[in-house]
This record gives sequence, C-alpha cells and structure tokens, in this order.
Amino acid sequence: MTIKVLIVDDQMMVREGFSVLLNAQSDIEVVGEAVDGREAVDQVAALRPDVVLMDIRMPVLNGLEATREIVAADADAKVLVLTTFDLDEYVYQALRAGASGFLLKDASARQLADGVRVVASGEALLAPSVTKRLIVEFSRLSEPPRVGDPASAGELTERETEVLVLIAQGLSNAEMADRLVVAESTVKTHVSRILVKLGLRDRTQAAVYAYETRLVVPS
Repeated sequence: MTIKVLIVDDQMMVREGFSVLLNAQSDIEVVGEAVDGREAVDQVAALRPDVVLMDIRMPVLNGLEATREIVAADADAKVLVLTTFDLDEYVYQALRAGASGFLLKDASARQLADGVRVVASGEALLAPSVTKRLIVEFSRLSEPPRVGDPASAGELTERETEVLVLIAQGLSNAEMADRLVVAESTVKTHVSRILVKLGLRDRTQAAVYAYETRLVVPS
C-alpha cells in the first residue's frame, strides 16, 4: 500500500524539499501541503493522509494546537513532528497530545522516509536516541507527575506492565518478543490492550505515560 503524506510547514522551500524526497520513494505519495496548522486540520479532513509531517512554529495555528485538533477529531492520520532542535518543550507537548514521534529538519532522505514508514505502520518513532532523550528530559521536569499507578488505574496485568516498561525503553515488537520469549503477535496483543486500558492513542503516548507516572525512572 502507498503511504499518503501531508506536509505542513510555513516555509515553501522546506515543503518542496520534503515533497521531492518523499515522492522519490515507491511506497510514499505526498497528497497535499499546508502552510499553517489551521489549513493542516482542514486538509487532514479532506485528504485523509496516513502521515502528517507537522512543523511546530507556524502562524495562524501552531503545530501543537493543530496536533491536538487532529487527535481530538479521532483522525487516523499519524502526526510526525518536524523541529529544528531536539530538546524542544513544544515537541514534548506535541508527543503528549498524540504525535507519534518527531524528526529534525536536517534529517537525511533515508531517515525521513523511514520515519514516515515507522509511524504509518503504527510503531512509535522511539528508536532514535534523541526522541527517547526528549521524553526523559521533560518527563523528569514534569511537575506534578500524573496521578496514579498505571497498573492499578488501567488494570494492567503484570505482563502488560512489563510490556509498557519495554515500550518506554524504545523496544520494537520484535525486540520485546525476543526479550519475553513470546510470539510477536502476542506482544502486539499486549500493546493493544495497554493502549485501550490506559486510554492512549499510540506507543509514544504510552512511553510518555510510563515516564510521567514514574513507572520508568529516568537514569
């Protein structure tokens, strides 16, 4: 299946550059562009993209608020945030709001395409150490932490709690299956149940939740 992408950035050169790079991929198609968050929200409703490449600092409606509106509308689109520097509080807030990960604007063509594929497949873009570092840094500063223990508040089983910890550590389904000595399909089932029980959108929100509830303590 072809992955449909919407590019959102107020700089034309950025939009055009990403569009050229992504359209060169056989499995990715750029279906639209938007110059601000308000237009992005409208374009998501009209074009129904699989992935939205979302800039944060834009006029009219910034990327953080646009992400919140897209998630609140229960859109299927996965939001991949674009930023010029990694330890950005706005990016962290976007992850909390439902973004599936983020990329630096100076990412290579391969990193950009792979990032789109990762979030389109339903995985969290946690593999790059910088993304995990962002979550760790701002969850450490988050005061007060979220109330309640996730195992009791979400009625997670012991195994589901273990899987949640591994999600926060950035492991993929395959890596978790190897660690727990179970089938990958079993891990997928655990992840799905965790998201439903905790009322979370995806794995990135699960990782943020695990750090903010202190289930996982930043090293």
